[in-house]
Amino acid sequence: MAEAAHAEAIDPVVEKALSEANLTARDLSAVAVTIGPGLSLCLRVGVRKARNIAGLFSKPIVGVHHMEAHALVARLVQQDLQFPFLALLISGGHNLLILAQSLGQYVQLGTTIDDAIGEAYDKTAKWLGLDMRRSGGPAIEQLALEGDAESVKFSTPMKQHKDCNFSYAGLKTQVRLAIESRKINAQIPLSSATTQDRSERADIAASFQRVAVLHLEERCERAIDWAMEMEPSLKYLVVSGGVASNKYVRSRLDQVVKRKSLELVCPPASLCTDNGVMIAWTGIEHFRMGRFDPPPPAEEPDDAMIYIPPNVVNYPWNTFRCIGPL
Repeated sequence: MAEAAHAEAIDPVVEKALSEANLTARDLSAVAVTIGPGLSLCLRVGVRKARNIAGLFSKPIVGVHHMEAHALVARLVQQDLQFPFLALLISGGHNLLILAQSLGQYVQLGTTIDDAIGEAYDKTAKWLGLDMRRSGGPAIEQLALEGDAESVKFSTPMKQHKDCNFSYAGLKTQVRLAIESRKINAQIPLSSATTQDRSERADIAASFQRVAVLHLEERCERAIDWAMEMEPSLKYLVVSGGVASNKYVRSRLDQVVKRKSLELVCPPASLCTDNGVMIAWTGIEHFRMGRFDPPPPAEEPDDAMIYIPPNVVNYPWNTFRCIGPL
């Protein structure tokens, strides 16, 4: 179903983007396209379209790693953001702490070992019966404003592990048990909940958010110490990915970087959630450095096998350039 939806949308989306930019495909310098990580069936739709355009108009093609794009888009909005910088990438599928030393050179300091923070937000919102049309993060953040963040004593994940990795599976279990013990019925929407019921849901939301973000804070503090040992000139922490649009997350991490005498850089919310701009910008960065593939054949069979790299986050990022056929 996702592949079919991508296939249905791809042509009008590309046409609209070109039209709004007052360009034709012939005017392009190159074509950038996401090639991982993600659902390979959906990625192939984009890769085929990109190769079709590049082949038809003899344009170079740049394969882009999705998480690298989240890190680099901050350089579009903050022109003085130079390497090296530390980046925290937080979304529904990934938690990553990387030291970006130069374009294509990244040291992974921490990653999620089970569930990412965005997934924990979504599950908590679902269990609390919140409106999921905008995803769970905004719903939890809004409800948490009504609650007491100290009322439910959730334990912070991985306190005994002195590393920079993340884990949210245990916190999710704590939240689920707290909801069950209070007999909160997710089938009853928040708008129909009693005053007492709404108050309990708000307390859980606030307590969950406090501990979930505290886990980020602790990992970031340690990562900053490690990164500064490797790169003493470090000045910035970039926070990007869908969860980076959360105002509570930003405010808490801003306090962390100020304690470390660094500067927090967050792209605007529209560039934190998945978007085409970050892919285009990352394509520009690599294209300027001469890192691209030559134009594909002008006429490539529709059933040509397209290579999509393995769907693993720590697959070497600088090997994600090649996107030719098998």
